[in-house]
Amino acid sequence: MTDVSPSTPPTPLTRGEVPRDVLVAWLNEYLNIGAYPDPSLNGLQISGTDVIRRVAVSVDTSLKTLQHAADSGADLLIAHHGLFWGQPLPVTGPHRDRLRTAIMADLNLYVSHIPLDAHPEVGNNAMIARALTLQNLRPFGDWQGHKIGLAGELPIEQTLQDFADRVQKLTGEICLVHGGGLSPTVNRLGVLSGGGAGSVAEAAAMGLDTLLTGEPEHKHFHDAFEYGVNVVYAGHYETEVFGVRALAARLEDEFGLAWQFLHHPTGL
Repeated sequence: MTDVSPSTPPTPLTRGEVPRDVLVAWLNEYLNIGAYPDPSLNGLQISGTDVIRRVAVSVDTSLKTLQHAADSGADLLIAHHGLFWGQPLPVTGPHRDRLRTAIMADLNLYVSHIPLDAHPEVGNNAMIARALTLQNLRPFGDWQGHKIGLAGELPIEQTLQDFADRVQKLTGEICLVHGGGLSPTVNRLGVLSGGGAGSVAEAAAMGLDTLLTGEPEHKHFHDAFEYGVNVVYAGHYETEVFGVRALAARLEDEFGLAWQFLHHPTGL
């Protein structure tokens, strides 16, 4: 296998086109896809055309996103949520339709799940923390022994409502707010994109007053009020658009690849 350094990308055929295998090797190393236990099959899930000139990125891999990528002329779809989650699937029904759509279009599919949540430069949590101008960042959000989120302080303390309004402007979606905190203000914040509802106890143990995450779970409803932590739920989908877009922008910088974000929100 070619030794590829993320800091020194290989020379493409010409600026704006890269051999698929070279790009996949670069992505594997840059995202450090083997570093985390993950039910997702991170990496290249479907191989297609040998040369990549145009990239599409999305949060989910669905029939709609695959068809959208094919219709847009993409050679590669990079998704956060892929097609495989730790178990074999028969090639029937919707799974067959998804695979057939990609294969008929000669479309490559590359997936990065937990590695893209955790990445220090283009990860979902890093990008959210940057957008919120968090300071004094430190690891937060346990995932099977690995910290994949971030905690930090806002430059200026805000009321919980003002903070929720700020997040809403960032994501474009109305937030669900559980004001369980001992203080009605936000200063010390934990950020964990996607399904981080179970991290309230960790947030309390770190002395955080607020947790920003994606999707609520009923079994964790009472945690916010019993641990004394505010929780702002900004949507699983909406908290995970950041990583794929940032990764695509990085590929444009490194290789000159044109890219497009495919927006198919779930409302969850």
